[in-house]
Amino acid sequence: MRIVVPIKQVPETSNVKMDEKTGTMIREGVESIINPLDLYAIETGIRLKEKYGGEITVISMGPLSAEKALREALAMGCDEAVLVSGKEFSGSDTWATSYALSAAIRKIGKIDIILAGERATDGDTGQVGPGLASLLDLPLATYTSRIVELEGDRIVVERLVEEGYETLRLPLPAVLTVVKEISDPRLPTLRGKKAARAKSIPVWDAGAIGIEAASVGLKGSPTRVVKIESPTVTRKGVLLKVQDEDSLQEAVDRLVEFLRRKELLA
Repeated sequence: MRIVVPIKQVPETSNVKMDEKTGTMIREGVESIINPLDLYAIETGIRLKEKYGGEITVISMGPLSAEKALREALAMGCDEAVLVSGKEFSGSDTWATSYALSAAIRKIGKIDIILAGERATDGDTGQVGPGLASLLDLPLATYTSRIVELEGDRIVVERLVEEGYETLRLPLPAVLTVVKEISDPRLPTLRGKKAARAKSIPVWDAGAIGIEAASVGLKGSPTRVVKIESPTVTRKGVLLKVQDEDSLQEAVDRLVEFLRRKELLA
């Protein structure tokens, strides 16, 4: 069984910054980690490999520094890693990202399952997993909370929905986006870290995956951030200090008057 896990290197939540001129995220000089929800996809893939056998290829699109995230995934138990990187990918939106990753997955070859985190903590769109399914013409199960079983060339999954849970049977190959409920990610072992350091990670640019540079990055992105504003919180209120019964009565009277003025009291 061949499993592909697309992951993303994201800034730690407290370090997310945007470039107001380009509308893109600032990644240089910012401490980054594997997107937390992608860890659940990695763990799910490892458990499937342990139970059914196979090989896991982890793939990421980003700057050369994303190699760190790939090596962490290798240390956890993934077998191979691929980095899609080049200046032409800078500023890609979710459509361009899905397009580039789908081309890279085609280059990898025959696959059985693509496992992705439900969303990334920096963009929070949840669009890349479904985008891959659409571009690769594969069946999709989003919000997957449990893999029930593999039945030959079919997989049975349970997915989280508003009313509870829904059971789906999908033909393979298929794309699954997973939620936290599906697993508890393991920590990399010392042996895994040593093996990960020795692994060769190929770097593929647009030419290597057979796409035009103009189809990705800002030029190839149909959506973009056109304006960034920081919200300001203004509270023009009246502070009344209650020190005795008289000031308490005054505060109550003022509150009742305010509510009536806003037509919240009859």
